[in-house]
Amino acid sequence: MQNDTAERILTAAHSLMAQLGYAGFSYADISKLVNIRKPSIHHHFPTKVDLVVAVLRRHREGLIGGTEAIDKNISDPLKRLVAYVRYWEGCLEDKTQPFCVAALLAAELPGLPEEVAAELKLHFSSLKQWIKKTLEVGVKNQKIRVQDTYNVEADAFMATVHGALLASRVSGTCDAFREITASALKKLAVSRR
Repeated sequence: MQNDTAERILTAAHSLMAQLGYAGFSYADISKLVNIRKPSIHHHFPTKVDLVVAVLRRHREGLIGGTEAIDKNISDPLKRLVAYVRYWEGCLEDKTQPFCVAALLAAELPGLPEEVAAELKLHFSSLKQWIKKTLEVGVKNQKIRVQDTYNVEADAFMATVHGALLASRVSGTCDAFREITASALKKLAVSRR
């Protein structure tokens, strides 16, 4: 368990990365946000790579915890995907997390240190496995229809949500996110006659 200072550093770094990417922030920026000296940041996270890996690990753990909670509380697989989408919609609306930090850093993947790239790949693997499992259960329960393999459909859904986040960032409103994700969910839904 991290102490309070380390948690505040992680939160500040997460926010800065979601806004500016890997290269867009420094320990000086975190120092200002958290109101501590740079050596204190280095005490907790000796290098920027250590810090970014810790942020991404915490983000992935949050993803896993969130998807486990969705699975526990929502039996309908399509509604699970809706809940995942609504989570991001809420983040956009209240500006708590205007973009998935992993998705943002994935665009920088070729230039990222190996350790950061490895943690990013774990994040996307975890998300893809959850989506894939949800799709499989949905097809089995006749709540979801797919037109391709589960792998392709999971990648497509993940890319659609992240692309919708990007479209909302460009437009400055949540409308694009809502429209794009509603279309994706509609395509997955088994129509009842």
